[in-house]
Amino acid sequence: MTALALAAPYRRLFALPGTRAFTTGNLLARLPMGMFGVSAVVMIAAGYGSYALAGAVTATGLAATAVVAPWTARLTDRLGQARVAVPAAGLAALGSLALVVCVRLHAPVWTLFAAYAATATTPNTGGMARARWAHLYRDDERARHVANSFEQAADEVCFMLGPVLAAFLCTALFPEAGTLTGALLLFGGILLFAAQRGTEPPPVPRPGAAAGPGAGAGRAAVPAVLLTFLATGAVFGALEVTTIAFADAQGHRGAAGAVLALQAAGSCAAGLLYGLRRPRGTAGGRFAASVALMAALMLGPLPAAALGGLWLLAPALLLAGMATAPTMINGMALIQRRVPPGRLNEGMTLAVTALLGGIAAGSFAAGSVVEHRGVVAAYAIPAVAAATAALVSAASLRQARRRA
Repeated sequence: MTALALAAPYRRLFALPGTRAFTTGNLLARLPMGMFGVSAVVMIAAGYGSYALAGAVTATGLAATAVVAPWTARLTDRLGQARVAVPAAGLAALGSLALVVCVRLHAPVWTLFAAYAATATTPNTGGMARARWAHLYRDDERARHVANSFEQAADEVCFMLGPVLAAFLCTALFPEAGTLTGALLLFGGILLFAAQRGTEPPPVPRPGAAAGPGAGAGRAAVPAVLLTFLATGAVFGALEVTTIAFADAQGHRGAAGAVLALQAAGSCAAGLLYGLRRPRGTAGGRFAASVALMAALMLGPLPAAALGGLWLLAPALLLAGMATAPTMINGMALIQRRVPPGRLNEGMTLAVTALLGGIAAGSFAAGSVVEHRGVVAAYAIPAVAAATAALVSAASLRQARRRA
């Protein structure tokens, strides 16, 4: 099969007017999601000479985002994407600019926490894009599957390129360059995205009125999906911390970024290829199967790290990464099916919030194991987290089948 034939489903996806424009704006606004954390750490460490302070500030911003993001998404569902995303992105950009000013002036430490907490209003750009696809192709499950696959691949690309771009700007130009560029991309991208009103889902002032028949049963399954995403986030966070520590222990700390990028590249490629497959079976069944595959492949990094160096770990992470994309694609598809249309942005933002919480927990757990039990032992954390995700999703599937 030729490359053109493989790309045909994605070309058809963008045949509708306005889809290319809103995707361009969304990708511009999404790229900073992978830039802000690295940029803030480099900038604060350069200005205050403390990585501990930099880590505390970024952790505070993550916690604030977990609290604020669902409320921002709920307003988006009720008032519309353009009316909420533009002022929310503007406030987040101002928070980034305030952080730059505080670091430049060497302001009191508490001002750094306050400024970075203001960035918690950053809209869930990936969720808004998925909501648009779900609205445009509400009667075409195949097209929604392709769209979710494309968005997952876009997430991986942004989180691959974002840290690289941030590190380059902060080191090649000046420490504040990454944060300034990220704020500009975020606000400019949101303006372009919001301008495409023809593809925007209509707001639903009273979400409960849009629930429709069977919504109660669907909502009952959403907590299980969120728990699975929480465990999946722990996989991501633990793998990142452990791989950096392993590369450092092997004397190749600079190669950690390349190895992690290989994992993200595997996930990106798997996401695009998965979009070419026609969905089979139920949405819950596909989700449980993909999580089970992820759990199986997450067993690979532990023996790879124990038996060899980075040369053996790298392909194991590549394979493990290829299993995460189908998990995310099917998980987001399940959220889209099981929440009312009037709460779609909120539902997908809760999924992202669960992921962020899992990433923080996985990072903390892996760091503790690395310090007290050694680097190789820490690769058990993502394996256990993935197995937990598989058990939760399998139990949810059995429960759904009993209800059916």
